[in-house]
Amino acid sequence: MSEPANSDEKVMLITGASSGIGAATARHARAAGWRVVLAARSEQRLADLADELGGPDAALAVRCDVTEWEDQQRMVAESLATFGRIDAAFANAGFGGPRGFRSDTPEHWRDMVLTNVYGAALTIRATLDALEQTKGHVLITSSVAGRRALPGSMYSATKHAVTAMGEALRQDVEGTGIRVTLIEPGMTDTPFFDNRPTNALQDDDIARAVIYAISQPPHVDVNEILVRPTAQQG
Repeated sequence: MSEPANSDEKVMLITGASSGIGAATARHARAAGWRVVLAARSEQRLADLADELGGPDAALAVRCDVTEWEDQQRMVAESLATFGRIDAAFANAGFGGPRGFRSDTPEHWRDMVLTNVYGAALTIRATLDALEQTKGHVLITSSVAGRRALPGSMYSATKHAVTAMGEALRQDVEGTGIRVTLIEPGMTDTPFFDNRPTNALQDDDIARAVIYAISQPPHVDVNEILVRPTAQQG
């Protein structure tokens, strides 16, 4: 098997990459010299973004439902077959819902828990062997809502689980050289919301935080980055 092109360039895998924070992070990572693996369920959006970022030598689009273990395994296999390595995995896929324990459907709750919590755990499991080879980096999108409970918010509950997952992972990989960072945005103007907020962060603001974390020297492990808009209260 021939060596993948540009095999000395680092590779970042991003779930939830078709829009919002994931797509913005992919653009910033490419600008910083990383090749990227773009994973999500929206195949056309992924294909368009991959073309924008330089095509097959620079960006790989992989359809992945993060709640499906087989999809996650295939995502990693295609990443390694194409680029030969994974240096950072950004478990970013997730979504929210209305607050109030009588305001959403049980089916939507189930999908939210499976995507936000189970999906992030599967991304971690699927990428760990490759990341151990490169002494790489796991990043996970949590939230301000994962630091303090929001009234009636199942989303907040999932992000508390993700925050705990990040610390549990950090302890689990101690001694391997793998670094772990929780990215915790405050109110962000992203397609995540039906009614877009004002005076909010932009997707690029969060992407810059991700690039900051992965740009630190190997002996520096930035465990949490909590980013709020200046105007946000609480």
